[in-house]
Amino acid sequence: MPTQPNGHLSVDARSAGEVYLETARFEFARLRRLAEAAIAQAPSAAAIHHRLSEETNSIGILIRHLTGNLRSRWTDFLTTDGEKSDRNRESEFDPCDHLSREELLVEWDAAFALADRVMSGLDPADLARTVHVRGEALLVQEAIQRQIVHLAYHTGQIVLLARITTPDWISLSIPRGASPDFRRRYKQ
Repeated sequence: MPTQPNGHLSVDARSAGEVYLETARFEFARLRRLAEAAIAQAPSAAAIHHRLSEETNSIGILIRHLTGNLRSRWTDFLTTDGEKSDRNRESEFDPCDHLSREELLVEWDAAFALADRVMSGLDPADLARTVHVRGEALLVQEAIQRQIVHLAYHTGQIVLLARITTPDWISLSIPRGASPDFRRRYKQ
């Protein structure tokens, strides 16, 4: 089978739907790893629960919100509205200083496991099916894309908050001043 330079099978060897589902799962995992790398660098419980003001979220609050969102969206994904009646979205934004990093990450892990399990079970034909989120009809592909964007949005916030509260931050990307070095290595 023909492969692309990145090692993936070319689209003509697999359907565009298969490629999309693989890419969506890859992006979920990549964003999860990025957020977790930032969370791991937060030096203390105080950093996990630090809010820039009363109107902003902490890393802990963002973890709870993403956990609640993922659980709601991916539970019975193909058959029920993505906004579950038992979800209390507003409470996800309450301060959660009583929860440790470990407790927050247990819920996080379960929510991501659910999303991955559901996405792993989808096939390309499912992408054209209709699901609902808050009563709005979306194609499965649109609902997945909406989740990726939502996850990316809050992952960026988690990274920024962790960076603000971590004095000895280790870059999660190309560190400042290292772009020329990176380009040289990339060209080799």
